[in-house]
Amino acid sequence: LQILVTILNENDNSPVFPQPNITRQVPEDTEVDTVIVAREEVTATDADLDTIYYELTTTVQNTDGYFAIRGVNNPEIYLQTALDYDKFNSATLLLYARDRPVTSPEPTHTTTATITITIKQSDTRAPWFLPCTQLDKDTSVCISSPYSGRVNISEISTDPLLLEPGPIYAVDPDYTISDRIVYRIVGGNTNEVFSVDADTGNLTMKKIVTSPDSFLLQVMATQVSNVRKYSVATVEIKVITKSNFPPYFEKGVYSGTVFVGLPPRSFVYQAGDPSTPLVITAVDQDFPDV
Repeated sequence: LQILVTILNENDNSPVFPQPNITRQVPEDTEVDTVIVAREEVTATDADLDTIYYELTTTVQNTDGYFAIRGVNNPEIYLQTALDYDKFNSATLLLYARDRPVTSPEPTHTTTATITITIKQSDTRAPWFLPCTQLDKDTSVCISSPYSGRVNISEISTDPLLLEPGPIYAVDPDYTISDRIVYRIVGGNTNEVFSVDADTGNLTMKKIVTSPDSFLLQVMATQVSNVRKYSVATVEIKVITKSNFPPYFEKGVYSGTVFVGLPPRSFVYQAGDPSTPLVITAVDQDFPDV
């Protein structure tokens, strides 16, 4: 008597990942749809030869939607949304492997792999002139005010010019890179009157100014290692006549007379002379013709 025995395969094994823990460093400027973890690195095996179903989740708040898998049976992990280092610089992903669909009523074995993602800041932003104001916390734009200063006509200053709201200064907003900044004047420097220190940004005079016309300089701040990253600031230099003396009133005390019942904007008259309006004047020795 021959007895044929068929052994039925019981689902008694869990899926196994080739690596239960994977670490990746991803540049901030990685293009969308780039593969982060290849399929073969996260494809689980099952001794029962079951079809494996995958699911990807994240454990870090506000990092949903950035990484995804290609499909329920394809665990290749790719970048789904553009990264922003200022929003988050790391993420922890959990990749689940099941030997039955999530909705299956049958007993299911599940295995988890942990993928740790570290975001590396990229050189994505041009230098910021300081002080500046960011529009909001979710933007990489920082608005700076024009610089302004004054020089005396027919005089040359040997010290760096004092500017408002502060000295010319720019930084690399990609702060983990913090590239060195160099400066140069790229416009408005008529007759090459001014020069800027390439390293410090200090603005100085090379020649005297003989015309009362103002200067509107354009100063460029460029990153040393990436000359394509630059910004331009405006510096207005007003040319004024030097003032050695303060203005003073021609009299120490002025006395006037007003009359009851006069309408608003009526004249105040000189005390003792009700026909002559009271006039208060000041003079300045630096400006005798003003």
